[in-house]
Amino acid sequence: MRTQSRRRPPRATLAMAAAGTLLTPLLSGCWVGAGGAGSGGNAINVLMVNNPQMTELQKLAPRFTEETGIKVNFTVLPENDVRDKISQDFANQAGQYDVATLSNYEIPIYARNGWLKEMNSYVAKDPAYDEQDVLKPMRQSLTGDDGKLYGQPFYGESSFLMYRKDLFEKEGLTMPAHPTWQQVADLAAQVDGAEAGMKGICLRGLPGWGEVMAPLTTVVNTFGGTWFDKGWKARLDSPEWEKATKFYVDLVREHGESGAAQSGFAECLNNMTQGKVAMWYDATSAAGSLEAANSPVKGKVGYAPAPVEKTESSGWLYTWAWGIQQASRNPDKAWKFVSWASSKQYEQLVGDEIGWSNVPAGKRASTYANPAYREEAAAFQEMTKEAIEGARPSDPGVQVRPAPGIQFVGIPEFTDLGTKVSQEISAAIAGRQSVESALKKSQQLAEKISEEYEGR
Repeated sequence: MRTQSRRRPPRATLAMAAAGTLLTPLLSGCWVGAGGAGSGGNAINVLMVNNPQMTELQKLAPRFTEETGIKVNFTVLPENDVRDKISQDFANQAGQYDVATLSNYEIPIYARNGWLKEMNSYVAKDPAYDEQDVLKPMRQSLTGDDGKLYGQPFYGESSFLMYRKDLFEKEGLTMPAHPTWQQVADLAAQVDGAEAGMKGICLRGLPGWGEVMAPLTTVVNTFGGTWFDKGWKARLDSPEWEKATKFYVDLVREHGESGAAQSGFAECLNNMTQGKVAMWYDATSAAGSLEAANSPVKGKVGYAPAPVEKTESSGWLYTWAWGIQQASRNPDKAWKFVSWASSKQYEQLVGDEIGWSNVPAGKRASTYANPAYREEAAAFQEMTKEAIEGARPSDPGVQVRPAPGIQFVGIPEFTDLGTKVSQEISAAIAGRQSVESALKKSQQLAEKISEEYEGR
């Protein structure tokens, strides 16, 4: 453990004061090196989330080193842990990591604070990268207030419903073309126990603003709720929030996976792959793993749009993207890695070496025109593309929102607020408190944000 200087980057003061999750790392000022190796020379350090597509990239990275001579030192962590470590290093501008996986939530905020390298200048010099091939919703979501790009997507996703079509056929059940949440709940009850030890549905319950709050917020949206109304009044005590949250908690407690309060994306993926659940509502990016050559459920899964209640659609918009730290010692080499890891050529490498269903898709138009990808990902590729293109980050519910975001609120304070609210919701899923108690505490937390923003 080494202690970094507490140097504060320009223009970051207000954001750091506002974002509670940034304060602890700033005060501790500690970091752990990437396998003991520093960046500089012909090496870069990359900090990334431990999703399946990322671990596959780690295995293929020696190809990048062979082509460029640049060594890549990876630090790979679970989602909640990686977010904490990234906020620590980037807020300090410590420069320990040259590149990190950031989402379309963080990138506009980090760009505003001067923590990221802009990428327009690199794109202009690298026509082979073909920036215009990147899907428009992805480009827009990774653009700063100044109109410049600050991230490149590794993969893009929305959310949809995955279900065991073989079991539905066996049980004489039909998944509606556009299911409502009530229909999903009814189906979950009917397939609960369809096979020994099988539960009806998997829904995230793990604390974290990017874990349980992601799917739950889409449910809140379509049930008519919102975190804040257009005047920044907190609305977590509204009937719509309570109805949506009770629905979600009751569904996962009655027909959901065991250990739901500690289940996130990775746990639900394992449950679905291992045949422990019959349905799963989550990220479209999961389909590649479910349809992989070695998946026990390959060819057995059906896909349906994100369930709705009061809205026409409810899928989220999300990308794990690459951001280059402003304080990087090797920004040019960092760009070479970013451009390689987000390129058409990398997708071709994954298709050839691992399989086209594993390609980190959801970001390039050319992917959906590729015959090899279309054939192997036929079960889910069209629905994924439609979900991404149909996502409405500026208008996801039934009322006007004061900030963009479908499964999050696009303000710095949301990391802290969302995390604290998620802990209350997870406690309700675990049966340690009622939904009413969880939302009462959550409303009080949100009202503190309202006080800061009302009247702006």
